[in-house]
Amino acid sequence: MDDLIARLRADTPGCARLIHLNNAGAALPARPVLDAVQAHLALEAEIGPMEAGERAADRFAALYPLAARLLGAQPDEIALTDSVTRGWQLALASLALKPGARLLTHRSEWAGNLAGLHRRAAEVGGQVEVIPSNPDGTVSVDALAAMVDDRVGLIALTWAPANGGLLNDAAGVGAVARAAGIPYLIDAAQVVGQWPVDVAALACDFLACNGRKHLRAPRGTGLLYVGGDIRGRIEPPHVDAWSAPWPDQRPRADARAFEATESAAAMRLGLGVAIGQALDLGLDWISARIGRLADRARSGLAALPGVTVHDIGTIRTGLVSFSVAGIAPHDLRQRLAAEGINLGANGRTYTPLDLIARDLHDLMRLSPSYYNTEDEIDRAVDAVGRLSRH
Repeated sequence: MDDLIARLRADTPGCARLIHLNNAGAALPARPVLDAVQAHLALEAEIGPMEAGERAADRFAALYPLAARLLGAQPDEIALTDSVTRGWQLALASLALKPGARLLTHRSEWAGNLAGLHRRAAEVGGQVEVIPSNPDGTVSVDALAAMVDDRVGLIALTWAPANGGLLNDAAGVGAVARAAGIPYLIDAAQVVGQWPVDVAALACDFLACNGRKHLRAPRGTGLLYVGGDIRGRIEPPHVDAWSAPWPDQRPRADARAFEATESAAAMRLGLGVAIGQALDLGLDWISARIGRLADRARSGLAALPGVTVHDIGTIRTGLVSFSVAGIAPHDLRQRLAAEGINLGANGRTYTPLDLIARDLHDLMRLSPSYYNTEDEIDRAVDAVGRLSRH
């Protein structure tokens, strides 16, 4: 183990207790993130929550340029949210869809997003349509281009789905959307903090993510990018004294029109620390590190009798999906947890269109972070092999 990984692990309290390979669900926070959260909560208790917020005003203000660096955006294009779902749904609700609008998405779309799309389509008498896939399971940009007409009101894409390990061609989809003048919304929950992100290269109008996954930020935090070009064409669905201030009560001109007055202040300070750590380490380094660990897991699991790896796509993320013959994923997850090994388990509830298309149900998920080690990967694979024989 090199010095950097050793330092990162020493700064991550959970590493001393267990093997955490469920980072696609929520990662272990680093000590500086915990310190920021706990210190602010303590200050709230000592001098009052509102007064503590005033003292931290500079750090709250610094969050916007910091998040902008992470996404390749401008500070006025960033809104702070409490989750990827909240940001994604706010963006969807802000669109003025025409009657009969067609909403296009891909089979990799997360189930919660699909629910929102179907509701909005029903409101305007429109429909949700699925963009065909390439042979490797990724979204077909050529098929999308052939679907475009003046009735398309939105293109939505989950960049990296909750199962399958693939990375969609989000930039290719963006090129089609931009050329046709169609609003484009990306769910980047499994990407931000794991891969470099440049919203300009993606040509997206909205991008939503959360903090709890690869950014290693607290739960209840998230970011929403709202591009400057789209802001004159949308209306935030909710306003209050922060997003539409007195006396004119018009929505703010920047992305903070999507925010609310009240927020979890301590958690947002933790988010800022987590973003800063990711930027300091470098997203290229993080991506390469996670990729190596995930590839090690894929090859190790694929070599086990009775284990099937279900990853698709050509460019793959750090999310490894697999199943073990004769053992239900949630049962296997509990058995591994009893040995101090955290993996994830989910299925059609999260990615219904993709898993139905592939005739799959629940799956195991192994998802490393950069603080994990090769030895942890091997121990987890060995444990899966041992449990699969019983």
